[in-house]
Amino acid sequence: MSEPAEPSTGSSAEASPAVSADTSAEPAALRHAEEVMGTVVSFDIRGGDPQAVRKALDEAVAGLHYVDEVFSTYRKGSQVSRLARGELTVEECDPEVGEVLKLCAEAERSSGGWFSARPSGVLDPTGMVKGWSVERAARHILSAGVSGVSVNGGGDVQLYGTPGPRRPWRIGVADPLRPGVLAAVVSAAGTDELAVATSGSAERGAHILDPRTHRAAATDLVSVTVVGPRLTWADAWATAAFAMGSREGLRWLESLPDTEALLIAAGGEVRCTGGLAARLG
Repeated sequence: MSEPAEPSTGSSAEASPAVSADTSAEPAALRHAEEVMGTVVSFDIRGGDPQAVRKALDEAVAGLHYVDEVFSTYRKGSQVSRLARGELTVEECDPEVGEVLKLCAEAERSSGGWFSARPSGVLDPTGMVKGWSVERAARHILSAGVSGVSVNGGGDVQLYGTPGPRRPWRIGVADPLRPGVLAAVVSAAGTDELAVATSGSAERGAHILDPRTHRAAATDLVSVTVVGPRLTWADAWATAAFAMGSREGLRWLESLPDTEALLIAAGGEVRCTGGLAARLG
């Protein structure tokens, strides 16, 4: 993801050459696209020592593949699959499993049960894993001393720093009802950390479940985009609010600190939190 506005959801990430370096820009840019966790994770890194940045990128990519191996519900031998079958206890799993399950429990409490690690009745924390792992990867790269980093995991984006002097990161939010059109452009101006996450039915159909019924959520929404400092929570809140529907979802999102949101209903109605306008541009 670079500073020009690009869709944060509703379009597929392009796996162009795996790695490219821009030596003419100030600060220097390193970009990479990695197929992992059933999607494409794109990195846009600005500044920093080239060797340190390359090392941090390699470690971040390896970390994403590790997360996929541990948490994938499609792998029968993953720790989460074995945990769900009762073959392992949480204590016998890697520490990251316990960490994610604690985050899921916190999200479930905060959302009144609309977010769950068991949306289908069976253990499946993947609704937390992607946002958490992408944020984790971005933080690791930030620790290498870069001036800016954007990590885009299948349309959910964690941003730190800036792409260049006096230029904020800008993320386009795709309109789910008008392919190729942006519903909004989110700007990271004035902050050193920002996340943008979207949940919806435009690309994958009715895949978000109501944890109370374990069936597809009966919602009037087609997408919810949440903006906040951390992708871990922005992604989880977007999922929960989508399941709630526009009225309850907007009311709940308004109650959360440091959280703004854009909700689009199937009929084209658009609702947003009171402070979202300050983040657009």
